[in-house]
Amino acid sequence: MSGLAETPISAKEGGNLYKKRSLPVSESCSKRVKINEMSAEEKISNFSLVNPNSNGIKMSSTSMNKPGVTAKKLIIKNFKSKPNLPDNYQETTWSKLREAVVAIQTSKSIAYSLEELYQAVENMCSHKMASQLYVNLTNLVEAHVKANIEQFLSESMDRQVFLKRMDDCWRAHCRQMIMIRSIFLYLDRTYVLQNPSIHSIWDMGLDLFRHHIAMNTLVQTRTVDGLLLLIERERGGDSVDISLLKSLLRMLSDLQIYQEAFEHKFLQATERLYAAEGQRLMRELAVPEYLAHVEKRLKEENDRLLHYLDPSTKWQLVVVVERQLLGEHVAGILGKGLAALLDAPRLHDLATLYTLFSRVKDGLAELCHHFNGYIKKKGRTIVIEPERDKTMVTELLDFKEQLDHVVNTCFQRNDKFIYSMREAFEFFINQRQNKPAELIAKFVDLKLRAGNKEATEEELERLLDKIMVLFRFIHGKDVFEAFYKKDLAKRLLVGKSASVDAEKSMLSKLKQECGGGFTCKLEGMFKDMELSKDINITYKQHLSASTETSGPGGVELSVHILTMGFWPTYRACEVRLPTELTRQQEHFTKFYLAKHSGRKLHWQPTLGHCVLRANFAQGNKELQVSLFQALVLLLFNDGDNLSFEDIKVSTNIEEGELRRTLQSLACGKARVLSKAPRGRDVQDLDHFSFNADFTNKLFRIKINQIQMKETSEEQKATEERVFQDRQYQIDAAIVRVMKMRKALSHNLLISELYNQLKFPVKPSDLKKRIESLIDRDYMERDKDNPNQYNYVA
Repeated sequence: MSGLAETPISAKEGGNLYKKRSLPVSESCSKRVKINEMSAEEKISNFSLVNPNSNGIKMSSTSMNKPGVTAKKLIIKNFKSKPNLPDNYQETTWSKLREAVVAIQTSKSIAYSLEELYQAVENMCSHKMASQLYVNLTNLVEAHVKANIEQFLSESMDRQVFLKRMDDCWRAHCRQMIMIRSIFLYLDRTYVLQNPSIHSIWDMGLDLFRHHIAMNTLVQTRTVDGLLLLIERERGGDSVDISLLKSLLRMLSDLQIYQEAFEHKFLQATERLYAAEGQRLMRELAVPEYLAHVEKRLKEENDRLLHYLDPSTKWQLVVVVERQLLGEHVAGILGKGLAALLDAPRLHDLATLYTLFSRVKDGLAELCHHFNGYIKKKGRTIVIEPERDKTMVTELLDFKEQLDHVVNTCFQRNDKFIYSMREAFEFFINQRQNKPAELIAKFVDLKLRAGNKEATEEELERLLDKIMVLFRFIHGKDVFEAFYKKDLAKRLLVGKSASVDAEKSMLSKLKQECGGGFTCKLEGMFKDMELSKDINITYKQHLSASTETSGPGGVELSVHILTMGFWPTYRACEVRLPTELTRQQEHFTKFYLAKHSGRKLHWQPTLGHCVLRANFAQGNKELQVSLFQALVLLLFNDGDNLSFEDIKVSTNIEEGELRRTLQSLACGKARVLSKAPRGRDVQDLDHFSFNADFTNKLFRIKINQIQMKETSEEQKATEERVFQDRQYQIDAAIVRVMKMRKALSHNLLISELYNQLKFPVKPSDLKKRIESLIDRDYMERDKDNPNQYNYVA
């Protein structure tokens, strides 16, 4: 301790109790004072003999015995100079330390205690011998390391034996350096810390081992080749010493030669292995098995990273495996097996495919592209083949539901896949113009009819939601509207709607999707039906209050008043009605026109229906039939056997309609008429008679389904009406654009029309409508430029 240390000691009079502070002892003082046993008198005399000029206690013996005298301070001083060391102290001490180090390196017992060796190092450092001590130690360790290189230079040594010997040498070197450092710890914490340019004792040991053993070309090559061979065997399924691999790779990492000596060669070997394996397995395995193998390989490589590889290798290793097993075979995997996986669908394998491809550059983009192509190809086969028309909508709904499930569960609801699926559906569903829209409308009609008992209200609502998804993909929504309106009219007028709530729910969905303009006529149809109920109630009250009766036949009339602009256009036809019906019609017409002057009623018999009471041998029945069927059946009140021609003349029903009517009565399930000769079709020479022996377990029998069946003429008429409406919309769009622009070139006009029109249209059709408008003087060609149109105000 440098300087003076003053420690005051106070003494109190009348007692022997002293209060002292502990005295600090210098760390550099190497001498210890031994106190021998002596008598109290001897101790007192020793203290009194202390030289006042040396370190000690200076005290007056009389002051302690006199009462009232103040205690004086006791001063303790350090030695003014370090004790002198013997002349050969450095050589002697180093010899002792050298002997200990050699004993450690040769695995022999040390003759001195570790405390003594540590103290020796401390003393040498305290007396400025640290520099030489460090040099001596470095030389000693270097000599030992150099001596170890010889054992690795044998050419005939087995690789496994070589690696084991290298591992033993490395482990022994580490143990030795740990023990040597513990002895020279004082040197490491003083001299080394004060000199940043030199290595710590541990780093010095690593540097020597690296320079003289690990960096030796032959040793390094044999070590790395041996490690690569062990890893190759382990990848092939053989059992290897994992601890040996881990220890040697840790050695390379600790020596800071892992990257330059091992990693590059390891990655090259990995790339060669998996490149060959990928090519071979792509030929031999099916896609699901190949994906499982890739997943297994990636897991194995991650396990290697956990068990013995350096973490810094992880990114590069995984990239190599993914590139060789996946990246190089993306197109092959998708082309070979994606369609089969989606057809099943094999959800687990698809999820694996998505997960693996997400790890490869552009993997998901390629998967999405092939997914889109698969949807277009399979969807087109469903839509384009006419023989699949009956099941088209059901197949499309199932296909969409399957793909939704795949995207949600396997493709993690990836937005790109969702958008790609929508684009693909919109593409293939419009490959066949108008037909999908027509079939979707008919499918909705089938599900909303009263006879459909397949689903509950909740299931029907979910089905309508799915149908609306398909509806969104259709370009020709006007075709859907035309067929939907025609079928809705039949359901409402014939009373075949399954549920008013379901009908209004569908209407609400269409309105939300296409706007109020799309559904205004459909809403008008429902409004007419509600008004008709009120009119019929009023009419019955009128009959009750009137002196007139409903006629001798007891006919009860119910009329639907339809606004012509809301409902489909029906072909006008005149049929011969019984007197009772004619009189009821006239009476109702008089009643209605009295309330609504200026209006005109047109009776439409094609959609009328009746309930007849019939007497059969087995009992009375009620027959629920169409008006045409009722007119035919009423003829048999006056005759038992009628020919086709007789019926035709008596009813004035159109020939094709009459054949369908007679076929439903004589050839269907409820054969209330008998036909001669028997057969499925109605011929001109056929005769019909009333089937008095008709039996049925039901009291009321429905045989008016003929009205729900669509004839080919009706279908053609609906299509023609759609096309005619489209012409009007095209004309309106052309005039609207020209009125705003005044003058426009042909190409710009066509482009504007494509933006405005919501249904598919060909350029040739647009050109025809432009010519038509020029002929009608709505627009004209420019005199100077024939390709330019001018609006005519």
